[in-house]
Amino acid sequence: MEKFICLIYCLATLGFLSAQEARILPKPEQFSQGKAYLDFGNTLTFDYAKANLSADAIRHLENSLPKAMDLHVENYKEAQIIQLVIDTNRFATKEAYSLRVDSIGILLTASGEAGLFYGIQTFVQSIAAVDGEQAKWRIPHMKVEDQPRFDYRGAMLDVSRHFFSIDQLKQWLDILAYFKINTFHWHLTDDQGWRIEIKKYPELQKKAAYRNGTLIGHKKELPHRFDGKRYGGYYSQEEVKDLVAYARSKQITVIPEIEMPGHARAALSAYPQLGCTGGPYETAMFWGIFDDVYCAGKEETFAFLEDVLSEVIPLFPGQYIHIGGDECLKDKWRVCPHCQKRIEQEHLKDEFALQSYFMQRISDFVNSKGKRIIGWDEILEGGLVKDATIMSWTGEEGGIHAAKAGHDAIMSPEKYVYLDYYQSLAPEEPLAAGGYTSLEKIYTYQPVSAVLSAEEAKHIIGVQANLWSEYLDSEDQVEYMLFPRILALAEIAWTGGKQKDFADFVTRVQSFYPFFKAADIHYADVLSDVEDSIAVDGKGRLSVQLKTADPDLEIRYSTKGTDYSQFRPYKKAVSMSKACTLYAQTFRAGQPVGRLHTRKINYSLSTGRTVVLASETHGNYKVNPAVLSDGKQGTSRYNDGAWIGASGGDVQATVDLGRVCAVSEVETYFLNYVWQKMWLPTTVQILVSRNGKDYETIFEGKPQGSNGINAFKASFRKTKARFVQIKAVNQGKIPAGYYGAGGKPWLLLDELSVY
Repeated sequence: MEKFICLIYCLATLGFLSAQEARILPKPEQFSQGKAYLDFGNTLTFDYAKANLSADAIRHLENSLPKAMDLHVENYKEAQIIQLVIDTNRFATKEAYSLRVDSIGILLTASGEAGLFYGIQTFVQSIAAVDGEQAKWRIPHMKVEDQPRFDYRGAMLDVSRHFFSIDQLKQWLDILAYFKINTFHWHLTDDQGWRIEIKKYPELQKKAAYRNGTLIGHKKELPHRFDGKRYGGYYSQEEVKDLVAYARSKQITVIPEIEMPGHARAALSAYPQLGCTGGPYETAMFWGIFDDVYCAGKEETFAFLEDVLSEVIPLFPGQYIHIGGDECLKDKWRVCPHCQKRIEQEHLKDEFALQSYFMQRISDFVNSKGKRIIGWDEILEGGLVKDATIMSWTGEEGGIHAAKAGHDAIMSPEKYVYLDYYQSLAPEEPLAAGGYTSLEKIYTYQPVSAVLSAEEAKHIIGVQANLWSEYLDSEDQVEYMLFPRILALAEIAWTGGKQKDFADFVTRVQSFYPFFKAADIHYADVLSDVEDSIAVDGKGRLSVQLKTADPDLEIRYSTKGTDYSQFRPYKKAVSMSKACTLYAQTFRAGQPVGRLHTRKINYSLSTGRTVVLASETHGNYKVNPAVLSDGKQGTSRYNDGAWIGASGGDVQATVDLGRVCAVSEVETYFLNYVWQKMWLPTTVQILVSRNGKDYETIFEGKPQGSNGINAFKASFRKTKARFVQIKAVNQGKIPAGYYGAGGKPWLLLDELSVY
């Protein structure tokens, strides 16, 4: 917690209010600031006469003032008084508040303790030291009327892959509370480790909480290597109680996740009789998904899980228990006599219906204890579970489906709010899961889909960012992935859509950077990076646009190399008509800042030309087909917007060269990440036509490639054509033994270069 306390102290002593306006984050619903300031020493008096608060509530509020600022809460006649008022009739939500600062004093009014707490966070963000002296503080005259957009504002931390101490978690909670995030989703069990004490089952602590080694490097790197070191740990129930109480003092609800029926390998290593085969099982050392799942046909399985939940539920006073439900492979169920007997006895359609049976049975038990379940959106695959709240992560469709069916949903789509993904395309980024989630992508995310009616939209109760820990082996790395992106999540969760403005948000985020440095918080300085976008006009011309999030930085660029003396100021989009490498860099006062941006531009007969797809692509890879001719190759960060893709289907793309040309070669790229269900096509055909109607197959081949991005070249006899078509045939089904076995593989394609 020391880092966070230091951070708040630095916010004030380094002059948070040196600019004209208090930079509050998340942005209040209504805010106005006067020109004058209210000065006070280092002593405050909280006047509770009109608040009617319990002793615990008073203690929580007073403890929300950072100790490092040496702000004393005393009954001192010369101290500045903060009058706290509870008005249950004035506000629409329990977390709403009003803050007024003027020459008379400070008035904080709220509908309850939570609103008062959030008002104090706004107050703390707004005060600053007078002339940098710790003993003298000031706050601008201001009026704030504020309430959250969503009741559920969540952040998830996975402690199964890598384990973090209670003190580290409390620091996380301090940060969440400071930015008005009110839910901590604690992912406690998975294949790689069981992290909570269950007294009835001591082998969970002795065996399931530890693994015999950890993967070295990224799971896409072959062959896999392991460090051979025993790793793990768990939280005692007393530690859990301590953390939950600490969170409560910060207005944060802790929701535990106990994974089932999949992601159970750690538990099965301790109690193998709960699996379909009886084992032996081993706590996983590899990051991935395994077909070793709880047996749905054995009553012993349900007895175990009910016993576990009977110990877990009393530790967490919130209304929800998260029971997972994601990525449950059905292979073992399909051949398990116990599971097949259950399907027959319960008159279930298939293994997907068996999963729904499993989840409904657990849900009924949780309901009997006065709680409700949350499940990842895969629990919809066999039908909706009664009374379940859906956490939509594979996309937005699960949450939309749930809302339309009258179920509550929390939007947490991988594409927008996964913090374990890379936050820039720069090659210098530290090891991460593999996708791409930029600060702007999170900030511009709209959790309530336009396809929902006003009544249906009420079932979208919130939004959550997820931080999975496969590649988070240190506190520094957690902070790097967290900051500044958690600030974007905080703002979209709290602030109404009309209030959001990315440029204004960036300005407020930047005001925190000096304080992150002073507090030794290892944040990602992505605002000074250059980003590019490429527009095509269908006539063979490209224009490259460059931007940076920091409006005070100058962008310079060159196509001649990395000698900064040859860089030119960027004024407008750069036209491209040949292959080159574009270099760009941000500068401040003539000095380079940030990281050098490099973009290789491909150029061929097809560059900038119109591309038509024969059928729709899917999911995150349903993008404008113009990306196939924009000269910009997709990166290994597969959701960078450059790849088109089909799930289980073929890809057929046709480019119009604009005139009849002599062609003899086609080059494209496929992404081969079997660990992410992305497979090479089985065959590739190249067809040509002069008129766009009569096509001749001129090449057919079978791609052979390694893990990662694979270039595919098709060379053939020189022929004249205006239209060039590529047909890539999807494998159709993921083979046994691979992630997602039996399911639909993705076929990802980028660039269609014709020579």
